[in-house]
Amino acid sequence: MLSAESFWTSSLRAAPEGERITRILAAAITAVEPGVAVGRFVQRDGDMLTISGRAYDLRSFRRVVLLGIGKASVAMSDALVEILGDRLSAGLVIPKQVTSSYSPLTLLIGGHPVPDEQSLAAGKKTIELVSSLQADDLLICLISGGGSALVIAPVDGVSLADTQVLTSALLACGARVDEINTLRRRLDHIKGGGIVKMANGATIVSLILSDVVGCPLEAIAAGPTAPDPATLADALSILAKYGLENRIPFSILPCLRESPETPKPDDYIFKKVQNVIVGSNLLAAQAALTQAEAEGFHPYLLSTDMQAEAREAAFELATYLRQAKLTGEPLPGPACIVVGGETTVTLTGNGKGGRNTELALAAVSELADFPEVMLITLATDGEDGPTDAAGAVVTGETLRRAARLGLHPELFLERNDSYTFFSTLDDLLKPGPTGTNVNDLVFLFIF
Repeated sequence: MLSAESFWTSSLRAAPEGERITRILAAAITAVEPGVAVGRFVQRDGDMLTISGRAYDLRSFRRVVLLGIGKASVAMSDALVEILGDRLSAGLVIPKQVTSSYSPLTLLIGGHPVPDEQSLAAGKKTIELVSSLQADDLLICLISGGGSALVIAPVDGVSLADTQVLTSALLACGARVDEINTLRRRLDHIKGGGIVKMANGATIVSLILSDVVGCPLEAIAAGPTAPDPATLADALSILAKYGLENRIPFSILPCLRESPETPKPDDYIFKKVQNVIVGSNLLAAQAALTQAEAEGFHPYLLSTDMQAEAREAAFELATYLRQAKLTGEPLPGPACIVVGGETTVTLTGNGKGGRNTELALAAVSELADFPEVMLITLATDGEDGPTDAAGAVVTGETLRRAARLGLHPELFLERNDSYTFFSTLDDLLKPGPTGTNVNDLVFLFIF
């Protein structure tokens, strides 16, 4: 379990409230620990397995097979292996990192956030496993964020290199994860209900840890066991929105237009499928607020649907924080206001950072010399973009401290180099990979 001490930074050490704040951050992550999430929804009594209120008699299945895809798949699988015991026949788990191994499961790793050769190999193994199922088998899928890059099986005509270029272009232009996955579902055999299509009528249960705002099933890991409500027109409109039609591989547009239609919500193939959300951003936010109240803060949930360019979100949240401090609305200090969701970043430089540290960096000037407030950004998976930081801490003193070191926030923003800025100040949150993934949280503290 993640400790509060793993969140220490320079500003938190200096703050009288630092210890209480670190416990709030840890509480948010602990609440969405994957094993705990699975245990809340899955119980076994002898041969009867109950999943979110639906009973399955294990004696009626020839085999029980596990498939884990995503950053949280190892921890989710550990919990399910313990529940199923000797009734588990086989399994395949594909995380970003391999932290343990156990029989009868096979563990592979995939590439993230851009898929790689390992992702392609993982896709082949996934297809082999699922295609071997029969109608009297039970497949339990454990799906979490990152799965759409970790496991790929491109449609005919699209190469790994094509997939990598498309993914990189979408990430660089600031496309949202649900938009990226709308395209992926039409270009990959596994995504957009693909697992269901190739399972030969097996019963399927998916336990899903959501990393997408609003928890749309089709967007989480690109919906391998969910119907796809999007159309070809929707996919093409995303390319047009970001001006990517002439900046992607030549294979993409023809394959989009020629690929078979993805299965829709009324398709008969989903009659034996149960999809269950076991963890979400809202759950993490609520746990943080419960802990905040226990620590003596007035708690307030602002929203869990934040979706904007990181710099725009920074301006809005910093403005909100200043006004809340000055007016005592929506509640007086000491207060902990939580915002959940996921921002995007349009890359203009070649620096190091992610959306959470970028949001924090954009807030530095907005909070300059403003007393008794703090803004903290946190990626719940512990990894902000391609870095080992989960986010950063900003106070009214951050700009002054930076100036003493010759650091100018606007120059670092131009380079998208937020990691370097906060690393120099020792204000990066580095709890390490958390094993879970339910979007991002921003904490607005008033003292």
